[in-house]
Amino acid sequence: MVDRKDLGSWLGGTVPETDSPDWPGQRLGLPQSGAGAMAPLGRRVGALFLDWVLCSLIAAAFFGYRWGGHSASFAPLLVFVAENVLLVSLLGTTVGHRLLGLHVQRMDGSVPGVAGGTIRSLLLALVIPAVIWDSDGRGMHDKAAGTVIVRSR
Repeated sequence: MVDRKDLGSWLGGTVPETDSPDWPGQRLGLPQSGAGAMAPLGRRVGALFLDWVLCSLIAAAFFGYRWGGHSASFAPLLVFVAENVLLVSLLGTTVGHRLLGLHVQRMDGSVPGVAGGTIRSLLLALVIPAVIWDSDGRGMHDKAAGTVIVRSR
């Protein structure tokens, strides 16, 4: 019978169990704490919530989206994707990220750029890639875009 250890993980590669990192991001060369460390899950979820509320307000103001309406409107999702593509690509941060002290960057520390920001944003909108992550805390959307979300302060 083939064991999972024989195949490795499609998310984390083939890392022997004895080489487990002491903290998330250690294998990526990130510090354990402070600026530049992997962003904690609570801050990432908080930033996502803030961005979603902002995008819903924009959708309501400009596209007639109603909270609690019975129609399935994709306006908030489209605004959310547009916000993420634009701001993450150019600045490496959304409004929610900025408020909670987070920054999206390439592995070399640079801004993701249009390709990285677009890939990351589209996969984030699909939800599932964002909730499957590796031992370093990187979601599939970040791995596919070659990005990591870190603390900025």
